[in-house]
Amino acid sequence: MDNVTTDRARKLLDGCALFKALGERERHDLAALARTRSFATNEPIFHVGEPGSSMMGVLVGVVRISLPAPKGREVILADLPAGELFGEIALLDGEPRSASASALTNCELMVLERRDMLQFLEHNPIACLNLMQLLCRRIRRSDERMAEIAFFDLPARLARALLRYPAPSRGPQKLALSQRELAEMSGATRENVNRCLREWQRRGILELKNRWTIILKPEALHAIEDAFEHPL
Repeated sequence: MDNVTTDRARKLLDGCALFKALGERERHDLAALARTRSFATNEPIFHVGEPGSSMMGVLVGVVRISLPAPKGREVILADLPAGELFGEIALLDGEPRSASASALTNCELMVLERRDMLQFLEHNPIACLNLMQLLCRRIRRSDERMAEIAFFDLPARLARALLRYPAPSRGPQKLALSQRELAEMSGATRENVNRCLREWQRRGILELKNRWTIILKPEALHAIEDAFEHPL
């Protein structure tokens, strides 16, 4: 890996909670073990059930994590921007991948091989503890998603999906998500999502324009979410 890419990998590790508690030297040594891979938009990175021998970090782009569903559909678990890590479960237990990953945009990834990471973790107990915390957060998030699909009505699930999705910090939240993607995030059909979005557009909560979903009143979405999460 060239010096520029090594520096980018080190900066990713510097900003990652998993490795933040380590010393600068340890993070530099870990970055030196990494290699990079590039993926084009919509190119698969790995599929659920495939052997897993590495953990990856997003240097450039956005990676989508998903699970296959019946009738050719999928459940979108997360869209990970630059700075995020994924693939840690298979790296630790050596079992097949528990989900699929694909490049939502052109991506450059930092790849840490299992053999290198396990050796590194053996000598860095702080990194082990941080990795456990990361796994616990992912498990909690998965439990929350299952509970939402089981107990929340579509408006609450859809409101939560819109509010959680990463967006620019300034101005109205503007999301380039198709209705099919929103359906896969909220465990619904595209037709039902369309009806819900059209109703919210009629009420001035959001605007649907040129394939963008523009949130005009996030407080209204929070109220819809809270009404189901904390019923009277």
